[in-house]
Parts: sequence; C-alpha cells; structure tokens
Amino acid sequence: MTDVQQKLTAALGRVPYARFLGVHAELKGDELTLILPFADHLVGNPLLPALHGGVVGALMELTALTQLSIASKSEKFPKTIDIGVDYLRSGRPVDTFARARVVKIGRRVANVQAEAWQSDRANPIAAMHGHFLVPESDAG
Repeated sequence: MTDVQQKLTAALGRVPYARFLGVHAELKGDELTLILPFADHLVGNPLLPALHGGVVGALMELTALTQLSIASKSEKFPKTIDIGVDYLRSGRPVDTFARARVVKIGRRVANVQAEAWQSDRANPIAAMHGHFLVPESDAG
C-alpha cells in the first residue's frame, strides 16, 4: 500500500459516516475510486430492493471531498457548501463505485462533479455537482 493510499484510508477512517457505510478507496495513478460494498443496512426500499438515495448521495459527496483533498494536497477535508444530486436509475443491491472530477479550485471555493455506477461505468446510477470551501491555508 502506497503512502497516499494509507493517508486516504486513514482520512476515510476519521469520517464516521464513511465507516458506517463501509466505504474504502482505491487509487490507481491519479484516478481515485471510492467503493461502497453492498450491505443489507444500505437498502432504502426493501420491496425493489434498492439502495437508499442518501447512501448514494453520501458516497458521491465523500468521493468529491476525497478527490478535492488529493487535488489541493491538503491534510484537511474541505467543507461542503452545496451539492445537487441527479438520481438516474435505481441502485441495485450490489457494490457501487464513484469517481469525482475537480472542475476548478479557486482561492476559497472548488467546483467538483462526481458520478456513481455499479456494473457498467457507462450507465451511472447518479451524478452530483457540488461547491466546496477549500481550507484557507490550502487555497491556491
């Protein structure tokens, strides 16, 4: 495990909701993927069954925050200002993956997009767009 991978694992371990979800990170080069292993407590609608929308939204927000931490080379997580989530299809009871793209890092605010998918990345289950407050000492 690389030094960056260890820092990511430690950073996610400090986020209680990430621990509850069981999210872990995989870093290959500059590409960060957060993985949400399926668990029964993540189901929002047991009749379908489908993942809870809040779980999918939280996965993408965590992905955006983690990707932004890497891009800004900060030890601190940025703070969320606002996010918008588009739910594109129902999340099945299988593992879910998410990646984020930092569109722009300003002096104080960063703009990040993320998407989540399951078996096929070309068919995302949700997309997110958000604004995040970059820690002042790390703003560039």
